[in-house]
Amino acid sequence: MLSKTTTASLTGLHVLKIDVEVDTANGLPTVNIVGLPDAAVKESRDRVRAAIDNSGFQFPMQRVTVNLAPADSRKEGSHFDLPIALAILLSTGQLPAEPLKEAIMLGELSLDGSILRINGALPMMMELQRQGYNRVILPWENRYEAGLLKGLQCCFPKDLRELNSMIQKGLTFADSETFSQTNPDHKQEWPVLADLRGQENVKRALEIAAAGAHNLLLIGPPGSGKTMAARRLPAILPEMSFSESMEVAVIQSAAGLLTPENASFRQRPFRAPHHTTSAVALAGGGRIPRPGEISLSHRGVLFLDELPEFDKRSMEILRQPLEDGCVVVSRSAGSFSFPSEFMLVAAMNPCPCGYAGFEEKGQICQCAPHQVQRYTNKISGPMLDRIDLFVESRRIEYEDLTKETSSENTATVREKVRKAREIQRQRYRKASCYTNSGLKPAQINQYCPLEPDAEKMMKQAFDRMKLSARGYHRILKVARSIADLDASEIILQQHLAEALQFRNMHHFKRS
Repeated sequence: MLSKTTTASLTGLHVLKIDVEVDTANGLPTVNIVGLPDAAVKESRDRVRAAIDNSGFQFPMQRVTVNLAPADSRKEGSHFDLPIALAILLSTGQLPAEPLKEAIMLGELSLDGSILRINGALPMMMELQRQGYNRVILPWENRYEAGLLKGLQCCFPKDLRELNSMIQKGLTFADSETFSQTNPDHKQEWPVLADLRGQENVKRALEIAAAGAHNLLLIGPPGSGKTMAARRLPAILPEMSFSESMEVAVIQSAAGLLTPENASFRQRPFRAPHHTTSAVALAGGGRIPRPGEISLSHRGVLFLDELPEFDKRSMEILRQPLEDGCVVVSRSAGSFSFPSEFMLVAAMNPCPCGYAGFEEKGQICQCAPHQVQRYTNKISGPMLDRIDLFVESRRIEYEDLTKETSSENTATVREKVRKAREIQRQRYRKASCYTNSGLKPAQINQYCPLEPDAEKMMKQAFDRMKLSARGYHRILKVARSIADLDASEIILQQHLAEALQFRNMHHFKRS
């Protein structure tokens, strides 16, 4: 007898509706799964058999053929277990077909029949809902993801026995919005700016970077607070809008990171991979690519500590995503695009020993000039050209650690950043960007007007600093963010002067 259930497959972030067709016929007892299944899907025959037997049903002692259509696309993941099991039970007449009609099924099966959590439920539900499917059977542990969507009718059985009981009673579906408050947002408490003593120029750079989502490079000797400063950036970033939150949630769901225990729906992601991280882990990859660190930091911060220690190939991978806002990964299974609009924050020492250019209080650089040159040359010119703010983090004095801080607190800075972002949101409501850093070259003249004195200063700086077109545009974007912090419609001379001060690249002079 032939039966059919409906599910979905996830390749990268692309979702495809899948029909699970099962035919049971007389012959030697065997289970064949066709339709380009991967190893996890092939192994489902054993999980499904045990789950059906241990849930009070009878697995057919017949020839069972399972087809995953369309058959020309590869299928990956354990979420095919539940639709395959239900299709087998429908084919053998152990379950009625009517209650399951027009329902989407997603779930992994344990050997005892329990329905386990899956990865990628959110993007699959979003796409299938767009195609007109509004009823979904989902693991109980994925209810948080269903609660992010409106208009879905959901059923969350914990095992096959409970699902059978629901079906016998008519299988009622609940509105997904009723689950949106069962797992309230868990806000992560970030370290505050008050912990960062002294370093007023670093705090100001963090404020400007947060206001316009600019890339930032911190340079200084060991122990000067570079890493501490970078890890306090999320505390002053504004919360994401609903649309931004959904973009991030889809990526985290596909990567298996969206769980009620660690989900912070409105907080921007902060990713800090170790410097031994491979290029594939940064960009995303695998036979069927999954999101990497670059995409997991979408709408948030990617922090690279000890930047010169990263593999050169890994660093160069960042160039295209920083410019285009997406990363394209090509594999034999196809090309996959992942969104990657993030703030790059990096920290580094000026030389292998860490004191070149910061010789003070008895600290002397032990490196030969060629060693310093080789160390800084690990970061290419095109990569440096994509950095907006270069900040020196100098040694902390004893008085900085003991005196009461007089700088603005975290809440005050965060409110200033929020107001600047709101100004940008209103300004770019008809443009294709969210923040100043996202401005395209063609939009610079329109949105970054300079007063006459600032125009003269920019011309002089362009000649003296030998700026590239990209460097020129990035200085104007930073100046635009400084002007927004002052609520100024036009970029004044003092705004541009401060932006130019943060373009100090003397540590990277090439011989």
